[in-house]
Amino acid sequence: MTLPPPPDNWNIDRLNRERTQAVAAFGFTERQARFLVEVMIHSGVFLARQYCTFANIAHGQKTHDFLRKLVERGYAHPIQVGLLHRGRLFHLRHKPLYAAIGEADNRHRKRMALGRMVERLMVLDAVLADRTFTWLGTEKDKRAYFVRTLQGPYEPPEFPRISFGVDETRTVRYFPDKLPIGIQADRIDHVFVYLLTGPVPADFRVFLLRHAELLRALTRWTLRVLVPQPFGKSIPVFGQAAREELASPIAPSIAEELQWFFRERKRRQRSPSTTVDERFWTAASAFRAPRFRVLYRLWEQEGDPVIWAAQSSVLKDALERKQARVEFVQLSQQYLHLSSLVGVA
Repeated sequence: MTLPPPPDNWNIDRLNRERTQAVAAFGFTERQARFLVEVMIHSGVFLARQYCTFANIAHGQKTHDFLRKLVERGYAHPIQVGLLHRGRLFHLRHKPLYAAIGEADNRHRKRMALGRMVERLMVLDAVLADRTFTWLGTEKDKRAYFVRTLQGPYEPPEFPRISFGVDETRTVRYFPDKLPIGIQADRIDHVFVYLLTGPVPADFRVFLLRHAELLRALTRWTLRVLVPQPFGKSIPVFGQAAREELASPIAPSIAEELQWFFRERKRRQRSPSTTVDERFWTAASAFRAPRFRVLYRLWEQEGDPVIWAAQSSVLKDALERKQARVEFVQLSQQYLHLSSLVGVA
């Protein structure tokens, strides 16, 4: 006898309503509870102005009372930054609050470096600024959504992932970048957020390669790159990286040589040899560009399928048909005069 599949009743909107009700039980209004859910899911930290933006109110007695309640009850820890009156940020660290939304072990609850806090504030601003999308923040939410959207197995190969170990000791973490993904009710439009945290796009290339399989499986998507003020001049460099990774498939003949080179490079790392090999050194020169260095990093984890996928023209075609796009959004908000700390966490 074959049992019927479980009902497809997972819904992020209903889940967020349930989370809001659970947090409201701690003595918060529905609006305050919704904001706290957003903070716990996406950042763990917030500024007073972000609550005012979310609630569409001016900073006044209501905001003051809300913040005081959080601090006095031990739900949030205030952090004074810089000179007095230059601003405070608030870190939600109360474990029962996270447990109420099913995230007792969420890493946002734990202590983090100040630079990391500033980065999380930027991510939260991006989420609050675009309410046309519902934002997925946790690994569980992303997996639940895409399992149903892609109609595949529970662990479809399209999921962004990072793996540790080999064979039976291999551990896989999905959606390791912990950045928001925006979705709409029709399951067609998707927004993937990336926060630029340095002037060199090596990590950006990794992010693109990790997400390439998932992007190929979607009908329409936008990659939204958040650019803090110190890195505005780096936009052309990141734009070129996006063109190479998304819109420049590797030719089959090059892929074949690349596959040989990666295997030979790994063999030489394990068994160094003084033998001069003209083919190896010619390939090393040809594949010295950043694109291939990053591709090698992922190839070490995932093997030859990484090279096979790099030959696909699906993403290039989607960009040309305007079904996909990459946009750079320069951040204009002030972050307690700490924008220089981005990337130093």
